[in-house]
Amino acid sequence: MRKPRQQLSFLIRASIALHLLALIVLIAAPSQWPWALAIVVANHAVLAALGLWPRSRWLGPNWTRLPDTAAARHEIALTIDDGPDPVVTPRVLELLDRSSARATFFCIGDRAERYPDLCTEIVRRGHAVENHSQHHRHHFALLGPAGFRRELQAAQDTLSRITGQRPVFFRAPAGLRNPLLDPVLTELGLRLVSWTARGFDTQIGDSARVTNRLLKDLRAGAILLLHDGNAARTRDGVPVILEVLPVLLAAADAADLRCVTLRTALS
Repeated sequence: MRKPRQQLSFLIRASIALHLLALIVLIAAPSQWPWALAIVVANHAVLAALGLWPRSRWLGPNWTRLPDTAAARHEIALTIDDGPDPVVTPRVLELLDRSSARATFFCIGDRAERYPDLCTEIVRRGHAVENHSQHHRHHFALLGPAGFRRELQAAQDTLSRITGQRPVFFRAPAGLRNPLLDPVLTELGLRLVSWTARGFDTQIGDSARVTNRLLKDLRAGAILLLHDGNAARTRDGVPVILEVLPVLLAAADAADLRCVTLRTALS
């Protein structure tokens, strides 16, 4: 697979231009510094807001749906985050096997190091393991280039060593990021992926509500998000994903939709 080429988004180019304009104003008319400062502050506020919008493409390329060619093949992508989990992941794999469905597991590097056999089993069964950072830090979106590189490279090395396959996709923890992430992704040959629909299944313990949220966007080309790690539990203590998956997979089958990995959709 070819590495994505670095292309600064329009917004980033505009931000660079605004900073240059502010500098010119300061040099040409120092008394106008409040206006120059206001321009820079407003620009950074916009960038910060867009970093809090996981599905935004303003900060760089971001898969929110599969490519048109994959949609034309009636493909959808089931993506599963925050694992591997020693209790939930094996049961998820069993459910996927029953439906001959393939999924993409965005795994956390340090969890993969604790449960390497689960990662190798994911790949052995025909699924894909991709990069979800090494530590899934809550302040990930506040990191700079060095911090991003450290987190992503560590996860790349960990997951490659365990599975024998180098990740080609990345999902940011909670989907949050800042403009400094995109150059690091390009440097490491990673594509950013968010989602078409998510069920908030780390927060909602009602499997019917989670299922309904996902079914609303169940159409060709959709990227759906669930969690095997940090999964919310139902009132009976069942991880929500285990009740949602059978219904979701049955609905996909009824709609003649095929669950594939992101790698398959890309190829």
